[in-house]
Amino acid sequence: MNSEHTPINSRRGIEIGQEARDLYEQRDRSLDEDPDSRPLHPDRWANAMRRDEFFRPVKKLTSVRIDADVLDWLRSKGEGHLTRINEILRERMLSERTS
Repeated sequence: MNSEHTPINSRRGIEIGQEARDLYEQRDRSLDEDPDSRPLHPDRWANAMRRDEFFRPVKKLTSVRIDADVLDWLRSKGEGHLTRINEILRERMLSERTS
């Protein structure tokens, strides 16, 4: 899992159907200038972040013994070797869950 923000061009957004677009067009337009309840155009929702893009699992402190050559390889990739260990394990966990 990456600790960086999800870039806008990578966000999946929310799929807006024709029914929602029609309802937007039929809205009470007197609310358009009310700063407390101004409706957003459906296209603005297309780039909205989904809940799963904010998901951050709870971390638990643990101690793990790793072969020296494996640790050297992880560290050779640059900073963040512990994050890489977690990403590798998460990838494996998810692949086993789906099979």
